[in-house]
Amino acid sequence: MKLKLDLHDVYNRGADIDRALRGIIDEAVRTRAKTVEIIPGKGSGQLKKRVIRFLESKEIKPLYHRVEKDSKNFGRLFVHFRH
Repeated sequence: MKLKLDLHDVYNRGADIDRALRGIIDEAVRTRAKTVEIIPGKGSGQLKKRVIRFLESKEIKPLYHRVEKDSKNFGRLFVHFRH
């Protein structure tokens, strides 16, 4: 199972970004999804940096196995889970 989160609609609303990220990570854990695709978009790279900081936070990092940056599309990340 693969989940997808597109952040284009909430790119400038900090609390909504964190809520959306937390929601998709919680859903992945609950449904035992193998992968979450997060699309922060290309832009200036600030949103992607924010997503990476969120994923590296001490309460989120233990929930997933690894993060993969898409080599073909700078505006996309994959979060892999090992349940």
